Amino acid sequence: MSWYNLYSLAGCLVLLLLAWLTSTDRRRIPWRTVVLALASMAGLGLIVFLWPMFRSVLLVLNRAVTGLMTASGEGSRFLFGPLAAGSEQAGGIGFILAFQVLPAVVFFSVVTSWLYHLGLLPAVVRWTARGVHRGFHLSGAEALATASNLFVGVESALIVRPFIQRMTRSELMMVLTAGFSTIASTVLAFYVALLNDVFPFIAGHLISASVLSIPAAVVMAKILVPEDAEPETMNRVPPMEKYIKTEHWMGSIIWGAGEGVRLAVGVGALLIGMLGLVELLDLILGGSSSWIANQLFGVEVSLTLRALLEVLAYPLILCLGLSPEEWSHAAHLIGERWILTEVVAYQDLAKLVEAGSISPRGLLILSYSLCGFTHVASVAIFVGGLATLAPDRRDDLAKLSWRAFWAATLATLLTGAVAGAFYHGQVGLLG
Repeated sequence: MSWYNLYSLAGCLVLLLLAWLTSTDRRRIPWRTVVLALASMAGLGLIVFLWPMFRSVLLVLNRAVTGLMTASGEGSRFLFGPLAAGSEQAGGIGFILAFQVLPAVVFFSVVTSWLYHLGLLPAVVRWTARGVHRGFHLSGAEALATASNLFVGVESALIVRPFIQRMTRSELMMVLTAGFSTIASTVLAFYVALLNDVFPFIAGHLISASVLSIPAAVVMAKILVPEDAEPETMNRVPPMEKYIKTEHWMGSIIWGAGEGVRLAVGVGALLIGMLGLVELLDLILGGSSSWIANQLFGVEVSLTLRALLEVLAYPLILCLGLSPEEWSHAAHLIGERWILTEVVAYQDLAKLVEAGSISPRGLLILSYSLCGFTHVASVAIFVGGLATLAPDRRDDLAKLSWRAFWAATLATLLTGAVAGAFYHGQVGLLG
């Protein structure tokens, strides 16, 4: 163990302290739940990073995901031809996100809905929810929503739709935080496609990062907004609400393809809108700051939104256990993730690795830290979706939205710090 491992461990404690300082009621914090969740993170870290046998499991998961991505490429290449072929393939014209990454989202959505129809996915979700419910002493409804986030993303709210109206504020906080902190299997392809060349085992590690983010989200959500009432489903995991309304396996494939297209188009539209909006804000900030600085001090200064967010992120990334030369890059990526989504942040992380600016240890920590829907657009997506299902809770959701965003930021950083605490220079990150 090096001092960098101890640095990451100390960072975990600082992140917990920040959560405690911003809690709504420090006297009600359920320390038993917090300690159990932290213990599970430590146990998972030991298994993922130090148990040789589990590295084989990660390799199997990695091969499974990359195999699915290879299969998804067949359909996109048939439809788009050379536009869907990478620069390393015959006839390829270079990387085009819209034709080489977004189609994988459609295919993963089809696979997910088909597995749901077969009953495999509901069984895994319920098994995971029972473990979360019993292991962390959460209510059944919030445990079910938290577990389903790993597989269906924002649609997890539909699985507990009958209970949202009567959820406590702490339960709503848990549902939002889990949604912001984890990634769904339907968008896993995004991150794998963006990082696979510089991080060959990224799929297995992103799966473990999302699993680690569940207890991390529990820790931060329950510290920031402790339970102050009696949840309706405290003693049971309720039955799952059926959210795919099909009776035939072919119907599930058609439904999944439709939902995948909606998701892919939504992601593409979001990137177009957010990148354009940030560029517009940069033009306004740059022009006004340059004029003010020139008038007052006679110097040229041009501010950008990303630079401002980088300043805000800088104190937080000091908790990750990175080397000093990586601090500025990490702050830039976290600040960028807040406003431009993790897709852009992962793209820039890959560029930094190719340029030799990020070490293998830094790559692992940042890959885990960026894993989650912790960006401004997700606040509108998750809060808007829940408010549609439970209009009477709109005000409560609005009040909790940015607190949940803060909790998710701390949770994803805690996941990265835990990865840093256990990293010990493994060859290839899995060797």
